Amino acid sequence: MSTQQNNDPLHGITLEQILNNLIDYYGWDKLGQLIDIRCFNNDPSAKSSLKFLRKTPWARKKVEDLYRAMNRID
Repeated sequence: MSTQQNNDPLHGITLEQILNNLIDYYGWDKLGQLIDIRCFNNDPSAKSSLKFLRKTPWARKKVEDLYRAMNRID
């Protein structure tokens, strides 16, 4: 049997973990400046942001890209 290796650097990291790490590192104000979406700028909460990000692929990609840059993950 052969084992396949997952080359996704975010494999095993949930969107919730990514978002919480970004909030801890940048805070809501800076996060809203870096990624200008309403759920980060108007009465932000992790719950509402996760709901939006799970339904919006382009926004999720921006969040994941920022997380990669923050952690210098390729």
